[in-house]
Amino acid sequence: MQIIEPATPEQFEQYYRLRYQTLRQPWGQPEGSERADDDATAIHAMLVDDAGEALGVCRMHLATPQEAQIRFMGIRHDMQGKKLGDQLLQYQEARARQLGATRIMLQARENAVNFYRRNGYEIEEKSYLLFGSIQHYKMARQL
Repeated sequence: MQIIEPATPEQFEQYYRLRYQTLRQPWGQPEGSERADDDATAIHAMLVDDAGEALGVCRMHLATPQEAQIRFMGIRHDMQGKKLGDQLLQYQEARARQLGATRIMLQARENAVNFYRRNGYEIEEKSYLLFGSIQHYKMARQL
């Protein structure tokens, strides 16, 4: 297994497909809803197996010069619970440090709060409902 930053059209196709399958499709959202307007300026990370198949995805961007934001973290359903998310998070935290960030934040779905807590993040506030039913919490940590 290794973490890559998608570079080829084929890698990005896998990346976005997994992002859709893990974060949008289960809630009946249309294809394309997994993309964001600022994706072109974000750092994308994809955990792949030895055959190059996507197992997990995550993106990070600088919200300010000092604060990075994690978005679109998703692990393939059959690979959840194997600490793969930890690897992606650590990779993106290291990339954020390289860019000069001293703090990192994210909007965690309710079912992911404990995962982020185990990785050193703390809830700052209850934030918004996604698709009318998925409660999110703003979480952050110092880098």
